[in-house]
Amino acid sequence: MNRTQRAHLNVEAQSHAGMTGKNNEDRYAVASFVLSKTDPTPVVFAVLADGIGGHKAGEVAAELAVNHIVETVAKSDGHHVRRTIENAVADASNAIAARSSSSDDFKGMGSTCATAWIIGDKLHTAYVGDSRIYLMRGGRIQQLTVDHTWVQEAIEKKILTPEDARDHPNVHVIRRYLGSPVPPDPDFRLKMFNDESDQHAENNQGMQVLPNDVILLCSDGLTDLVWNDEILEVVRSKNNIKEAARALTEMANSRGGHDNITIILISVPADFKLNKNKKVDWLPWILGGIAGVIFLLIAASILTFNLLRRSATVTPTSAASPTPIIATVFVQPTVPRALPTSTLVSATQAVVVPTLTPWPTNTVVVTP
Repeated sequence: MNRTQRAHLNVEAQSHAGMTGKNNEDRYAVASFVLSKTDPTPVVFAVLADGIGGHKAGEVAAELAVNHIVETVAKSDGHHVRRTIENAVADASNAIAARSSSSDDFKGMGSTCATAWIIGDKLHTAYVGDSRIYLMRGGRIQQLTVDHTWVQEAIEKKILTPEDARDHPNVHVIRRYLGSPVPPDPDFRLKMFNDESDQHAENNQGMQVLPNDVILLCSDGLTDLVWNDEILEVVRSKNNIKEAARALTEMANSRGGHDNITIILISVPADFKLNKNKKVDWLPWILGGIAGVIFLLIAASILTFNLLRRSATVTPTSAASPTPIIATVFVQPTVPRALPTSTLVSATQAVVVPTLTPWPTNTVVVTP
């Protein structure tokens, strides 16, 4: 894929350390691309990582996770999403594990990750850990991810209710994370409804985004303190996603802000319409057409020459003639004229000009 300076969707990202004075161990990145020089399909890729570990180890793990995942995705062609993400997660996990074993200061560190890869108007998600991805559409909010935590397993086995799980001592015990001895499998379930099967959820990958959709990636510093319906209300009530991100951060901090809070909001413009036409390579068609025309002209010239020569031959009669007269006809063969060289511009090569919003870099933004 080829990097671009602006995204075809609106993007806002903010990160805050919280109110307890701890280091910010969250990291994120958002990048935009087109698939190739001959395929201008626009792409947005977002990744969020929440570090785990002792003093500064968590932020090192999250930094490694984001850098390795973005690098692997950027080098891909965008046509093998699942395989690319699997490789990216494995590379990131191995890098974290190697750093963890290199020093006692980094021992035991790890990271979650949540990724959203939007190719044109198709959404692909993948995640490890308890960082979440939400979709807000038509007055409804849906958690697309499934937490890889002890309490989530307890909920699925009917040991705990979702309400009981909120304050359970094991609420942050993670079952799957980057940096584990064996690289974790990224989860490709994309849950559009809570009761759908795992296979159906995986089949949702590549779902179409619609105008006015809002996608949220966030760390648990937000979801521990702000409930889903509150997230939806804040996003719907604000004029833009920048105001919404700030308001969500302030709400979490007002309730204690006991953890780092990182938010990535991606919104689809109301007038969004993706031009799905791709650039067409006309050169083979032009050359083929010229060759065909030349062949037809040569064939017509040969046929005309033979017909004229046959009709011009005089057959002598039985009467004696002192000197037979043979008519010789010279035929000027038709010479194909060279076709003028023309430069064709595909009428289908349209440029998408949606509402554009630049995004922050991977530098942590601290909201006062």
